Amino acid sequence: MSRAFVNEDNAAAQADQPVERQVSTQPNYVTPQGLAQLQAKVAELQALHAEQAAKGDQGDKQRSADLERDLRYFNQRLSSAQVALTATSTDKVQIGSWVTFADEHDTEHRVQLVGEDQADANQGLINWASPLGRALLGARLNDEVLWQRPAGDQLIEVIRIEPA
Repeated sequence: MSRAFVNEDNAAAQADQPVERQVSTQPNYVTPQGLAQLQAKVAELQALHAEQAAKGDQGDKQRSADLERDLRYFNQRLSSAQVALTATSTDKVQIGSWVTFADEHDTEHRVQLVGEDQADANQGLINWASPLGRALLGARLNDEVLWQRPAGDQLIEVIRIEPA
């Protein structure tokens, strides 16, 4: 048999395997809520995987492969999670703090610094290691900090810090 056919068979088999989810190299700091969300996600994926496995040969192999990939990712995220101390300060921004800041147009924005897996910009949940998160983390009340954005740097002022 030609090696070309063997390689094509291998390529076809690998095409069924989902691309692995990339695990961030930053420390996996999470809020207590973020840890609970990771635990719930793992439990949900385990239940879905068990359902697929119960179907045996009747199950969707691609769906099973996707679930196994996601389980590997979220199990790794759960095992590397480091719960940040509960934010209690109203003077210094910590992971878990709700922060209100004013931009250069005096428009106020309110965000919470959270872990990577909990981040959801539409809900105001910002990854502590994102450009905005890095600008705010450790800032004090009334500090002006430089938010280094792809669209251009912007000075923002911390006007309120609320504990988690």
